[in-house]
Amino acid sequence: MLTPQQLDHQYNARAAIPDHPQIFERWRAESRAARDQLRCEADYYFGPSPAETLDLYPVAAPNAPLLVFIHGGYWRSLDKQDFSFLAPAFVRAGVAVAMPNYGLAPATSIEEMVRQMLRAMAWLYRHLPQLGIDRRRIVVAGHSAGAHLAAMMLAADWPLMAADLTRNLLRGAVCISGLYDLQPLVRTPFLQQDLRLDDATARRVSPVSYRPGHSIPLITAAGGDESAEFLRQNRLIGEAWPQCFRHDLPLPGRHHLASVEALGDPRHALFQATLRLLGAA
Repeated sequence: MLTPQQLDHQYNARAAIPDHPQIFERWRAESRAARDQLRCEADYYFGPSPAETLDLYPVAAPNAPLLVFIHGGYWRSLDKQDFSFLAPAFVRAGVAVAMPNYGLAPATSIEEMVRQMLRAMAWLYRHLPQLGIDRRRIVVAGHSAGAHLAAMMLAADWPLMAADLTRNLLRGAVCISGLYDLQPLVRTPFLQQDLRLDDATARRVSPVSYRPGHSIPLITAAGGDESAEFLRQNRLIGEAWPQCFRHDLPLPGRHHLASVEALGDPRHALFQATLRLLGAA
């Protein structure tokens, strides 16, 4: 078992990337440019709290597929608009993109974040026909904490939430550098003040605690330069959900932050695999 100090070393991805402030600033600049370039329908409200908004990047063609991207930030930082830079390549390929926000820790618990993302997906499913988007082709993707939330969407039993939601609400999921067993984070000091996890809560919000009742395809990916624990977590979800797991895409030479950049690179295999999952390749 890892000590608390070892867990901090394994899970504090930003500490391992000295230039992370510059990376975040580059993302913001590229995202501002993307919003200037694309049509951005900002801040659709999908739930009761001020945080529950999403941005939509539509395409001109009717009945386009939809990629829903959930941002990371250890459930306690960053914003949907920090990741607008991922949208242009998909929009050019004929794929609409939605980016939801959620409340952040410590003000919002991870359990409530999961409920917020469930509401976001339900809102999209109900409203996509009037937005000209094909609700039979929804793929959810996420990075880091966003990959955790995306995996929880794959585990959802949608008809239990509402009778008008179909069991196959999602066509697939792409989870990048995610966290799927939150038990180690209970003993990870740098996160505890904000996340306030205990063993019981960590189990409830861990995707590996659930077994999706249907075999919706899951693609995973993690950077080759990430910590041993992030690589273990990446393997874990594929082992836990063999009925869903399709394949893992290695990202050699990429650290935790660079891993998500592959998703928006039209030359990269991760982008191409996501297009195929959307039925847009």
